[in-house]
Amino acid sequence: MFATLSDRLADTFKNLRGKGRLSEADVDATAREIRLALLEADVALPVVKEFVGRIRERARAAEVSQALNPAQQVIKIVNEELVEILGGETRRLRFAKTPPTVIMLAGLQGAGKTTLAAKLALWLKEQGKSPMLVAADLQRPNAVNQLQVNGERAGVTVFAPEPGNGVGDPVAVARGGVDEARRTLHDVVIIDTAGRLGIDEVLMKQAADIRDAVQPDEILFVVDAMIGQDAVNTAKAFLDGVGYDGVVLTKLDGDARGGAALSIRQMTGKPVMFASAGERLSDFDLFHPDRMASRILDMGDLLTLIEQAEKSFDAEQAAKAAAKLSGQGGEFTLDDFLEQMQQVRKMGSLSKMLGMLPGMGQFREQLENFDEREIDRIQAVIQSMTPAERANPKMIDGSRRARIAKGSGRSVSDVNQLVDRFFEARKMMMQMARGGGLGLPGSPGMALGKRAKGRQAPQQKKAKGKRKSGNPAKRAQQEAAEAAGETTPPANPFGIPADGADAPDFDPESFELPAGLDKYLK
Repeated sequence: MFATLSDRLADTFKNLRGKGRLSEADVDATAREIRLALLEADVALPVVKEFVGRIRERARAAEVSQALNPAQQVIKIVNEELVEILGGETRRLRFAKTPPTVIMLAGLQGAGKTTLAAKLALWLKEQGKSPMLVAADLQRPNAVNQLQVNGERAGVTVFAPEPGNGVGDPVAVARGGVDEARRTLHDVVIIDTAGRLGIDEVLMKQAADIRDAVQPDEILFVVDAMIGQDAVNTAKAFLDGVGYDGVVLTKLDGDARGGAALSIRQMTGKPVMFASAGERLSDFDLFHPDRMASRILDMGDLLTLIEQAEKSFDAEQAAKAAAKLSGQGGEFTLDDFLEQMQQVRKMGSLSKMLGMLPGMGQFREQLENFDEREIDRIQAVIQSMTPAERANPKMIDGSRRARIAKGSGRSVSDVNQLVDRFFEARKMMMQMARGGGLGLPGSPGMALGKRAKGRQAPQQKKAKGKRKSGNPAKRAQQEAAEAAGETTPPANPFGIPADGADAPDFDPESFELPAGLDKYLK
């Protein structure tokens, strides 16, 4: 949704990096680029003027000129102003002290109110509430049937006494829905009303009559985030004709520029409370201004990613997998690997999840071309193996790989790549689970492989055994003495025992020496 705005802002900040000090010209050029980026994103002109004016004023102040890194300080200012323009803080539903809490939906035709009613009901159900949907949209063909189908998918009760298609009184249906919810002990009532145009006074009066009849605790204005500048005019018309407490943005996963999200809050003074970004009923959550600002500036949204992981992952399965990776619960197999892949899939689109990581804006094209069916292909290959092969992939030989490829509709190279990547991934995950990091310098894992330079453990010298003589006769004599338990005294270089008393007697005349040398022996 905010791809164009994010790219323009990223290019603007890139020009500031490396500057130790920002001049007046730098501040003006940055403000001009931000202004153009917001206008291209379809943000309303009054909002742009106010937003850029505040940034220019703060960027010229001492907080930037005295900063160690002026570029990062400007990014910080833009982030804070974006949070402010988006609402400042998260606005949550106000629940009635005495149930049921009545929530009324209003908006244009085609904004997605009926689908959003089921999404909101499912979200409230996950929060521990007991919601009931009321089909008060009796104008649009099959609107009642659509709400019933979506309510069944969400697993919530739907109150639909009238068939719709122009038949029935929506005010009476809304009033009857609240009474039915009170009788059946439902603590939240969500009333789906007919879509209308801002200039349609008849339908606008009908919405006001429903409001007066049920006295809702919250009136939510549902707006399509893709309609651009006209969203502000429509929001003002509904604010004057019906009134509302908060805004819900739908179709945030579209390819429009998203200026409506940045304009409505500032122009109407009403906060954005929820955001819908997908076709699935679970693609719905609270609108957090700080997280949305972080996404726009390509700083990621790790908090939302963590929350989705906490909702989707099975804690018991995760604990078992962690135990196996740490070597305490058996070996991590392809079955465990497939379970982890399926857990990740429950979180939603992989490209959306990767897009929540900081700095992924530069890989936007790759993320948009990411094939979500890759997990299906991996699952087909793994499930074409026998249980024994999934437990021990090393036993898969060439003929079995060809059979697995045929059974899964893939090529042999795909099977080979999956097995090889599994072993690589398991090795890396086991290293991380055991505190080994990724083998980077300074990581704990380095201690497992080799010690840091200068901290080698002292090596003990091997104890030398008794030295053996090189003379075969003397070596045989030493071995015989050792076998008998005797100790052989050390000999001098001439083979004479150290103890002179045991030295043998000899006659110099017995030596056959050359003539003239015998005088040296006397």
